[in-house]
Amino acid sequence: MDLFEYQGRDLFERHGLPVLGGGVAETPEEARAIAERLGGRVVVKAQVKVGGRGKAGGVKLADGADEAQARATDILGMDIKGHTVGKVMLAETADIAEEYYFSYLLDRANRTFLCIASVAGGMEIEQVAEEQPDRVAKVAVDANRGVDQALAREIVAGAGFPAEVADQVAEIAVKLWAAFAAEDATLVEVNPLAKVRDGRVLCLDAKVTLDENAGFRHADHEALVDQSAVDPLEQAAKAKNLNYVKLDGEVGIIGNGAGLVMSTLDVVAYAGADRGGVKPANFLDIGGGASAAVMANGLEVVLSDPSVKSVFVNVFGGITACDEVANGIIQALALLEQRGEQVTKPLVVRLDGNNAEAGRTILDEAKNPLVERVDTMDGAAERAAELAAAGK
Repeated sequence: MDLFEYQGRDLFERHGLPVLGGGVAETPEEARAIAERLGGRVVVKAQVKVGGRGKAGGVKLADGADEAQARATDILGMDIKGHTVGKVMLAETADIAEEYYFSYLLDRANRTFLCIASVAGGMEIEQVAEEQPDRVAKVAVDANRGVDQALAREIVAGAGFPAEVADQVAEIAVKLWAAFAAEDATLVEVNPLAKVRDGRVLCLDAKVTLDENAGFRHADHEALVDQSAVDPLEQAAKAKNLNYVKLDGEVGIIGNGAGLVMSTLDVVAYAGADRGGVKPANFLDIGGGASAAVMANGLEVVLSDPSVKSVFVNVFGGITACDEVANGIIQALALLEQRGEQVTKPLVVRLDGNNAEAGRTILDEAKNPLVERVDTMDGAAERAAELAAAGK
């Protein structure tokens, strides 16, 4: 989960990192009130999860509350690379003397954590690494050791930070790692990490990505989710504890097991290529326990998508036998009817594995006009794509 800059700034402040005073506003009037509280000159920054805000006109200076209100009026509602600005952050200004770069990230390739530091801040670190590789220090961080003062000093020396800021940068390095580890982040980036005229080193920007897989350890992270950017179907699925991802297609997919569902997406996309470009509408893994209630919840979410024209239920019986799954499908349709859900879209079902024959018999004997059984995965994908194309 990527955070907005103001959320990253607040996170840094909670962990004792040096940041400037600021606040976030959703209206020009709120921006004015924050500017009055901060006093003096402020910077008004569009809050979007994309780079290039400054070049797009999303970062403006304001001298006083009146001008802050006017600049917020200009920025709110702007479109920056397809992102509509709904909030602005106001922050105190700083008289910058030098700009540096500092980050920690998860190094997936080497299965470790990595610190990247440079005295050439204020620009894209990839550009610095390409044009001036000697000015970028990359130091592996052992998760068991973390970043103590000794390693922090090693990073500071390796990046060539000036002696007059070495102590401050080392302290920031230790605290930033503590924040990175405590919040289960996969990235914390400060660009620029700036030395101001009075000699202080401050975190003037905050880019933070949190590991959503660790969300169960952080109840407070739920409040950081940008609800306006979350698909309503994904929200509904999450409330039902379903592993669902909305895609841009017409064939609803339900399967048991992430690997099987991924394969199902592929065969449906392949089958749909010859039928007007029909594609999968979602990823939905109902897991091993495909009970009637779970299947009903899954079908309810998938069928709620107006773009879905057909549904492909692809189940390989393992721990959960296919006869249980078949009963679950029939009961799920009945449950949806009891809930007042009008099910009109066709379902193509493929069952294989444990008790497959018994499951197929159950579906055949139910004689539900919406359920069509196909024995092979490729055949079922072809049929689901055909039905979806016919319903477009």
